[in-house]
Formats: sequence, C-alpha cells, structure tokens
Amino acid sequence: MRVAIIYNEPKETEPAAHWLFSTYTAEAGSLETNATSLAEVRDTSEFGILESMQEVQTALEEDGHEIIIFNVDGKIWRLIDFLRDERPDAIFNLCESVEAESTHEAYVAGIYELLHIPYTGAGPFTLMMALNKARAKEVFTYHNIPTAKHVLCATLNDIAKAGVLQFPVIVKPAWEDASIGIDNRSVVYNIDDLQERVKFIIDRFQEPALVEEFIEGRELNVAILGNDPPEVMPISEIDFSTMPEGLHKIVSYEAKWIEDSPAYISTKPRCPAPLDEKDAERVREVALRAYKAMECRDYARVDIRLRDRTPYVLEVNPNPDLSADAGFMRSTGIYGLNFNQTICKILTFAAERRAQKP
Repeated sequence: MRVAIIYNEPKETEPAAHWLFSTYTAEAGSLETNATSLAEVRDTSEFGILESMQEVQTALEEDGHEIIIFNVDGKIWRLIDFLRDERPDAIFNLCESVEAESTHEAYVAGIYELLHIPYTGAGPFTLMMALNKARAKEVFTYHNIPTAKHVLCATLNDIAKAGVLQFPVIVKPAWEDASIGIDNRSVVYNIDDLQERVKFIIDRFQEPALVEEFIEGRELNVAILGNDPPEVMPISEIDFSTMPEGLHKIVSYEAKWIEDSPAYISTKPRCPAPLDEKDAERVREVALRAYKAMECRDYARVDIRLRDRTPYVLEVNPNPDLSADAGFMRSTGIYGLNFNQTICKILTFAAERRAQKP
C-alpha cells in the first residue's frame, strides 16, 4: 500500500517539561534531579515521536509499502492539501497534538474521517474522551469498571466537593496526557496542600484539576491489540521497590521522561508481571471492559492500580507510544510479536476498514 505516516514534530522552543522547571528553583536536588538547567535534562518526550516515526517507517518499508511522511504543524490546510493531492491508501497516525495542543489530536483524526481515508488507531470520539480524564472516569463508573473516586475542580470553590474523598488524594490536570502536570507534589494529604495544588494546576494549565483518591497498590500496564476480538498482551508492572525515600510511588512526568532523574531510574518495568492467575484474570477482564467502553480500536494501553485484588482503572491510553523500547512493544514482544510484526498488524487493521468501505 501507499501509506502516509503523519506525525507532529515537537517545538524546540517549548519543551514539554518547561512547566516543571518554571515551578521550582534550579538548586541541585530541588527537581529530584541534579540538573541545574532545563538544557541539561534529556527529556525523551520531546524527541520520542521522531524516533517512533522513523522506526515505523523502517518497519513498513521492509514490509514492502511505499511510505510518504507528513509533519503536522499549525497550518492545517497543508495537511488537507497533502491528503487531497497524495491520496494515500492508508494513514499510520502518529499525530499527538497540533501546536502543542493535545486536545487537537482528535480534530486531526476527524480530518481523516471527512476525507474517507482509513487510518490506524482510535477515532476522534475516543481520542477526545480519553483525554478528558473526568469524562473517561464517568464512562468507567457507568460500566461498573472500578476506578478511584474523584471530583473535578474548575475553580477553587470546587475544592469543597473534595470532602467526599479520603486523603491522600492525587491532583492532575484534567485534559493532559503523558503525565504532564504530575510530579512528587501531586499527592497531597490535607486540605491546605490540596488547595495549593489545585490552584497550581488551574493557574499553570488554564484547565480544571482532577482530584482523585490515591490508590496505594501495584501499578500495571495492560497492552491490548486488535478488534475482532481484541487480545490482551502479557501484563507489565512498574516496579517501585527502589524508589528513594521521599518520592511517591507514582509514574510522574520525571519518572516517565526525564532520564537523569531518580524517579526515572527507580521506575523499572517488568513483563510479564508476577501475578497469580486469579489476579491476572481480573486485570485482563477489567482492562478489556475499559478498552471496549472507551470504544478503542487497533491498539491501546490500560493503566491499572491493583489493590486488595481489585483492579482500579487509572486511564485508557488510545494510540500509546509505539517506540521499540516502549511498554506497549515490550508486552507484544513477550507475546511473541517482534516490532515489525506489531506495526504491520496495526496497519492491517486500518486496511481492513478500507476494504469494508462501499
């Protein structure tokens, strides 16, 4: 097939980690890292999409496909003209934002829909719903999928609603992904710290703060591949056993992206997770229900906390990171699929939708 790989190249002038550094002083250790400036930190979220794009390109070319590449920027007419002129058979969608606005990811998928070009991964509705964390939790609750109790704080006055929650709680931006806005101060234990953190989120991100009960437990990532039926890959676990004292056992922005930080070094994935079969079956069943409730397709990752043998869904991640060293690929590798096979399977799902069109 003639396949367009569509991605968004990050802006070098606006690093995704800037919010973290603008909040703290640059004294050694104050960022849970020894870096003294933003330039000294290797933020893998900034260039990971470039590596992923190149890896996907190589895999598809080795499978015999003709590849064309397009970088989405703020001039969205360029994208429309490109698709109209090139008319690819399918799109491998790696676009995660437009001009650093993650909410625009869904609109790009909407353009593919309007032009009737099949593409990999989730549709606009799922992408938007997954990004709206509070709305996603309402979907989980409706479908009786266990999830942490929460409230949404659009203003400081809404903090009064948090009285229904038990401390500790964790505070997150309501409309971000990739752990943006989550650091060691996100877990709070009293109302004064809660007010301070909610104010920080609202002021810094100009969006509501999601406040949810913090679930102490094992953190599990469940990769799911396919549609009819979707298959659960081997379950992965984040091992927090070496996390330094004073750092919460969470996958913060630093733990996910800042390679030199103690949080990053101390969050080790292991796959398959050492679970007894009853727990593993519960986790697989809940993850599949969440995948279907959010109307995911092709591939997704479901993040879960396991406490007292109950799997609580933290969030569903449609179109997760497909880098060769990412968690999703780690799970498919244990399942028995190499990187190229996984990429080609995902493209096949889009091709099947193309074949079904009248």
